[in-house]
Amino acid sequence: MNSKVSKAFHSADSLQQLASEIVRYARQQGASASATEVSEGFGQTVTVRQGAVETIEYNRDKGMSVSVYIGQRRGNASTSDFSKKAVRDTVDAALNIARYTAEDDCAGLPDADQLATEFPDLDLHHPWEINVEQAIQLASECEQAAFKADKRINNSEGATVNISEGRFVQANSLGFIGGYPASRHSVSCSVIAGKGDGMQRDYWYGSARDAREILKVEEIGRIAAERTVRRLHARKLDTLQCPVLFEAPVAAGLIGHFVGAVSGGSLYRKSSFLLDQLDKPVFSKNIRIDDVPDIPRGLGSSAFDDEGVRTRRRAIVEAGVLRGYFLGSYSARKLGMQTTGNAGGTHNLIVQPGPLDFNGLLRQMQRGLLVTELLGHGVNPVTGDYSRGAAGFWVEHGEIQYPVEEITIAGNLKDMYKHIAAVGNDVLVQGSRQCGSVLVESMMVAGR
Repeated sequence: MNSKVSKAFHSADSLQQLASEIVRYARQQGASASATEVSEGFGQTVTVRQGAVETIEYNRDKGMSVSVYIGQRRGNASTSDFSKKAVRDTVDAALNIARYTAEDDCAGLPDADQLATEFPDLDLHHPWEINVEQAIQLASECEQAAFKADKRINNSEGATVNISEGRFVQANSLGFIGGYPASRHSVSCSVIAGKGDGMQRDYWYGSARDAREILKVEEIGRIAAERTVRRLHARKLDTLQCPVLFEAPVAAGLIGHFVGAVSGGSLYRKSSFLLDQLDKPVFSKNIRIDDVPDIPRGLGSSAFDDEGVRTRRRAIVEAGVLRGYFLGSYSARKLGMQTTGNAGGTHNLIVQPGPLDFNGLLRQMQRGLLVTELLGHGVNPVTGDYSRGAAGFWVEHGEIQYPVEEITIAGNLKDMYKHIAAVGNDVLVQGSRQCGSVLVESMMVAGR
């Protein structure tokens, strides 16, 4: 087995030179403005199932995309070939598209004074120097930890070790050029307990820029097993109205719906349930949400957005009041506003935790539903109507009583947000959205 695959990248200087040449050539061919991104990446994924290697995957990717403008007509093209001819052909193709595209008075590069000029080291690149054999060993140890944790674990969907690294450079005709290397690694495990109709599965994972910050593989396996066996012998509920506690991993999804509703595309298309809510209360008063782009090793950290606009810390929600949108240059112009440095999305979105831990939230809820898994996509982004299949646990007297399944929770996001009773301090950093468990005062729970 070839256990080593070269991860050698182009140097930062060579990518910057390529990006500069693309912009220069676009200008020579008649573009009034242009922007490009060149990138390359490496990935290695190993999955072990039932003690045997199931998959070993490698990927090496590279790509170049270019957007050109002829006045306010835009064309875009891309290639994975970095040869001089292919790059020039790609720029020519983008120009041909622009010539036949209708003018758009909001099209164009960001304003020059919005572009990043400082590039702090955010410590985003941490190579994980393990070969395939070592990755197999880690995955095996993770899966075995799950089997050892409880004898009721009788099957596995596998344990996976993933390594990912890359580098990119952006440039535009206003003089901006910037880029950096980055990494993101993960370990996951999914196992099964029970038999027949009583089978249950669950999983756990860790993800970080630096593999040393991921939970030990034995812990990931153990947690996956514990989460699985606690779901055995699940019951159904009668239909009722009650408080609902969203466990931290699923609570981040609630915040995701909010992000979509206050992002530029949804706002200028008027397809958002939070239209015209700037500087108005949209959450309960105990909610604060910040967009923080400069956390060292943060999974959403960056000194600039996808257009090269500098990023900055912003309070998005203060005391429940919406203070900011997520806008790139195009959507900002559509709305008559300024870009917020969010072309490409949010950065590290942090929901301020409250004083209570997970058990404290259970005690505050006293009686209600703890949701640990959501199913389906029953969310209307225009009205905010929310209806999702769910599984979790019934809580009485502030303590978990038994697992439940085959239920549906329903409400409207506008009401749900305004009736968040508490956010826990049990924050999990598994992605760019950081949120503890969220307690909603009341929702409809449909059962048998």
